[in-house]
Order: sequence, then C-alpha cells, then structure tokens
Amino acid sequence: MDVERELPVVAPGQTYGSITAQISHIVLEQRTPLVWYVGMGFSFLLLSAMLFAVGWLFLRGVGVWGINVPVGWGYAIINFAWWVGIGHAGMLISVVLLIFRQEWRTSINRFAEAMTLFAVAVAALFPLLHLGRPWLFYWMLPYPNSMNLWPQFRSPLIWDMVAVMAHGMVSLLFLYVGLIPDLATFRDRARHPLARRIYGLLAIGWRGSAFHWQRYEATYYMIAVLAIPLVVLVHSIVGLDFAVSIIPGWHEAISPPFFVVGGVLSGFAMLAVLSIPLRGIYSLDEFITLRHLDNMAKVMLVMSLLLAYGYLMELFNGWYSGSLYEQFNIANRFLGPYALLYWVMLGANLLLPQLFWFRRIRLNTILLFFIALMVLVGMWLERFAIVIINLHRDYLPSSWDMYSPTLWDWGLLIGSIGLFFSLLFLFIRFLPLIPIHEMRELVAEGDEV
Repeated sequence: MDVERELPVVAPGQTYGSITAQISHIVLEQRTPLVWYVGMGFSFLLLSAMLFAVGWLFLRGVGVWGINVPVGWGYAIINFAWWVGIGHAGMLISVVLLIFRQEWRTSINRFAEAMTLFAVAVAALFPLLHLGRPWLFYWMLPYPNSMNLWPQFRSPLIWDMVAVMAHGMVSLLFLYVGLIPDLATFRDRARHPLARRIYGLLAIGWRGSAFHWQRYEATYYMIAVLAIPLVVLVHSIVGLDFAVSIIPGWHEAISPPFFVVGGVLSGFAMLAVLSIPLRGIYSLDEFITLRHLDNMAKVMLVMSLLLAYGYLMELFNGWYSGSLYEQFNIANRFLGPYALLYWVMLGANLLLPQLFWFRRIRLNTILLFFIALMVLVGMWLERFAIVIINLHRDYLPSSWDMYSPTLWDWGLLIGSIGLFFSLLFLFIRFLPLIPIHEMRELVAEGDEV
C-alpha cells in the first residue's frame, strides 16, 4: 500500500478561504484556550527558577554547581549540546526539505523554524554562564581594541560562539522572511487598530504583487541555500569541541557526524512532542495530518539506526586502538557507577524507536508522543554519558570522583525548558502557527489523496 498516496499533505476539501480563516482565527479571533494560560503560567514558573539559579550563580560563582576535579564540565555543557541538537530538526525541515521540494514539510515547517530559533537561543546561554565571568563575554568577539587583545581562534569556545551566532541569525532571518506574507494577511484581517499597525509594520509594505512574490521567492531560496551548511556545521563544531581533546571517549574522528545524527534525532523527537498536542488543542488535524506524523516517525527510525552504527563504531575504535584507557572507558560505561543511566540511554535511543517499523505505532499519536519523549530523555542522557562518564575516571585513580548535580544544576536545566516553552507559547499566541500562503499553494497545486 502506498502510504504517500494514502496519507495526504492537507485534508481534501480545503480552499483558499477556509485555510486563511482557520489559521488566522487561532490568533485574531479565537478565544485563548485555558490550556494556553496553564502552560504559559507553568513555563514562566520554571523560567523563574532559572532566573533565580542564574542570579545565585552570578553572586557565588560556578562553585555552586556540582563540578569538581576531574569533572570540570557539568550540566551547562550537557544542556548546551542537547539544546543545539534539538534545533537541528527545524533547520533540516525548513532548508533541506524545501530545496528537495518535499511538500509534507509545509504544515510543520513554521513552528519547526520557531523551535529551532528558541532552542538555539536557550543553548547560547550556557557557554556564557560557564565562562565564570559572563559579563566579559565580549572578549570572545574579534573587535579592535587598544590592548590588541584578540580571541584565541584555536579555542573551541570561539568555535561555539561563531557557530551559534551564525545559526541564530540565519534562523531568525529565515523565519522572518517566511512570515512576511502571513503578517500581511494578519494586517488585513485584524480588527484591533493596534494589531493592524503592529502587523503592518512587521509586514514591511507587503501587497502581494507579482514583483513582491518574485523578490520573496528569490530571497527565501537564497537564504535556504546559504543555510544548508548550518545543518551540518553547528553540531559538527559541538562534536569537535570533544574530538580535539585527548580525553579517552572524546578523541574520536566520528564525533562530528555522530553529533549531527543525534541532533536530528532529538530535533524530530521534540517536533513530534510539540505537534501532537498542538493539533489536538487547536483542531489542526486537517493541516498536521497522519502523513506528517508518519514521516517524522520514519526519520526518527532512520536516525536511530545511524546512531546505533555510531555506537558500534565507538566500541570498534576502542578495541582496535589497543589503548587500555579507551577500553577501560568503554567498560566503565557499561559496568561502572553510571551504568544504569547508560543502559537507559541505549534503550531510549536504540530500542524504542525500532517500534516505528510498525505502521500502526507510527500512526498512533499516544505511542508516538511517548516514544518521542523518551528519545528526548535518552538524548539528554547521551550528553550526560559523553561529558560525565568520560571525565569522572581519568588517567590517575587518585583523582577519580563522582559527579553529583546540585539544586542549581537542576534549576538551570528545568528553567531552560521553561524558557523554551515560554517563547513557544508566545509565538503560538501572536503569530501564525502554520504558513498560510504555503498551504494555499498546495491547494492550488491540487494535492489530493
């Protein structure tokens, strides 16, 4: 049976008017659902915990964290790598699938782009907090100064800064350019004068003329082409942060592609976790169809298989190298004091996604949501394993120590989740969740079952 024909991109019977009315109604006319206020309030509560943890960090220093000798990296770097990875799916959907003319991206690309931007914004906070003196972060910028003090471009910290800044700026530009036609639609349909003025300013004079559409298409695809390297670049650099060291378990050439695969897996998992509740709360079943959920599950299955290959190559490299330190590090993962977390990681990242071989599970929203949520947990545990397990037992047994996160470590992790969802809830409330003009193009092209 041909799933691509059985599961349409957009429900049959949709017209220009129905698409415009249904999507704009969510923001301009529909009464804000109670679940939005509950979610926003809870997210802001978590964000408040992060602000308190950051304030205490600025007051007392990084000693409030659980880092020690030899574990000099803790939750800050774990969270950074995790959030950067989550931002991968939005860029992949927005750019790569656009270039390859994959129509199924249309209904989910808008909030995937927003997810990317917000995840990168959250991730960018952690290297700054980890500096110890974050108010001097501008020392990493290559600007002329009287002391001729320039950044050390061989430092992974500088690589992270350049990659995250490039990713964030391109993500913001790509999201905004794609929003312009829809902002003009909101401008024309808004009833409140203030809303019309704000949307009008953001639409920057869009009138929908042939000249505007021509420039829009050229600009949109140009940004997409320029952004293609970012899909691989950003998380590859995060992998290089580890690979350039001599720490057993880090010094591996497979780290950059390994991190990219893990980032795509966690990004699509977050996309599934977000899209399933949204289609239920805002009755978007006609736009976010079963075909979208099916394709997201397939991508997670493929990425899980590639991740399994990466895990096997890690084992092979440790054995083939003949290094006692590498072999001990591998044994420590499976049998050491953090072994339980490592086995949970393997189960969440490798075993659970294998259920997506079955079509009934791919199309079951409850099971898909649960598996995607567990994948997110597993990918965070993978970052934990990479950072903590590889550090807590180094070359000298006399310096071995266990890592125990403090309340402030957990506050930063939970608070970063609150910051991400606070931004996402605001986006859902004031901007179109689904691209109106792209959905209308699908209707014009006669996309049918």
